[in-house]
Amino acid sequence: MDVCSLSALDLRAALRRRELSAVDALSAVLERADALEGPLNPFAVRLDDRARRAAEAADKALARGAGGPLCGIPLTIKDSHWLAGTTSATGSRALADFVPGATSAAVERLQDAGAVVYAKTTTPEFCYFGVTESPLNGRTNNPWDPARTPGGSSGGAAAALAAGAGPLALGGDGGGSIRIPSAFCGVVGFKPTFGLVAREPCSPSWKSLVSYGPMARDVADAREMLLAMAGMHARDRHSLGVDGLAQRAPAPGDLRLVISRDLGFAPVDDDVRRAFRATVARLESAGATLIADTPGLGSSVQTWSAIAVADARYAETGIYDHKRELVGDDALRFMSYGEHVTTGDYVQANLARERIHQAYVDLFARTGATALLTPTLGCEPFPHGANHPSEIGGVPIDAPWYDWCGFLYDANLAGLPACAVPVGLGDDGLPVSVQLLGLRGHDGAVLAAAEAVQGLVAFDARPPALVRAQAAGAA
Repeated sequence: MDVCSLSALDLRAALRRRELSAVDALSAVLERADALEGPLNPFAVRLDDRARRAAEAADKALARGAGGPLCGIPLTIKDSHWLAGTTSATGSRALADFVPGATSAAVERLQDAGAVVYAKTTTPEFCYFGVTESPLNGRTNNPWDPARTPGGSSGGAAAALAAGAGPLALGGDGGGSIRIPSAFCGVVGFKPTFGLVAREPCSPSWKSLVSYGPMARDVADAREMLLAMAGMHARDRHSLGVDGLAQRAPAPGDLRLVISRDLGFAPVDDDVRRAFRATVARLESAGATLIADTPGLGSSVQTWSAIAVADARYAETGIYDHKRELVGDDALRFMSYGEHVTTGDYVQANLARERIHQAYVDLFARTGATALLTPTLGCEPFPHGANHPSEIGGVPIDAPWYDWCGFLYDANLAGLPACAVPVGLGDDGLPVSVQLLGLRGHDGAVLAAAEAVQGLVAFDARPPALVRAQAAGAA
């Protein structure tokens, strides 16, 4: 049995039938993880011994006919996610010795569900960027082409997942940080409604933007992971409960989506446009109802940026200031942009969030659709070091993400659920993805629609090297 090719649901079934042990499943994943360390560098912290103890405990629970919904399933969490007694450096030398004394509610719930956390995955410094490279952990590579970025900030999570090192990963998304690397690595990434997955205790930055959410190779697996984490939690004042998360994919004829046929409200490369149109054609031929409309909004990058850079500069004042010499130049520059955001700019940006939310309420009210379908990103994964210049409030920046993530920011600003689903390859033979975005609290419907799209497209999103390795193992 090739454990590394199994979905989480199939692995769970095998564990419960006692066809293999949780210890054996973990051993297979750790062996794959060892093989990825050099070529991909997706791990910030390995937790092998801790994971083995958790797997042994899972086997004892399973032997009693007990265990939670993820009992014995190996997975990773992001290095920014707090795990008591384990460093949480988030790619920064300034936090290299930071060891939280408490565990994030999301991670706690995964462990309570029986999941076996075997590693913390790499991020850019403080999770500020859409590529995964940091002064502390170095560069993480894309499993489809190591010369390309896996995206970020959950880049290590997506790279390891796409390369078969476990069926699940916990990501965090404050400006696309689950959906960017999911799109670039050809996996499923779901950003829940803001507050659906409790985060506290966690970093003080981006408190109103970040959602923790599941990353997987199948939408069904992502749903199962979300079910284990979702719901109210006393420690997190933003947390909320949502019903209907378990609903399954509708029949194609019952699928009702909004699309923009010209994709005129965000930059899109020609090959991404072709892949998107091919997906639309597949859905139409299957009987789905596709309604041409848009939320009627311009780019929200300025709104998002004003909040993000101001939060980065001021929410964390005092945390890094005494170690500024250890903070990388890129992160310092990012934080410095916050000094250009006035109080008025910040207030107006937060007021704009209400207009963005209302635009989506109106869109879905007039169309009766479940989700808006767009590309996830406007391009394939690009080579390491590529720059995509942009600006914030007239201040030039060189962070390589603002102009190709135009479909992502609204979900963070309005707290909406959004799911990235791989649908094909671009001109360079690298993954292209679509995003389904819905209304707050409609996470179950968005996941159901994403599952339907994934099933209709039926794209084999395994990197070629992984396919060869699995074929050799089967032989």
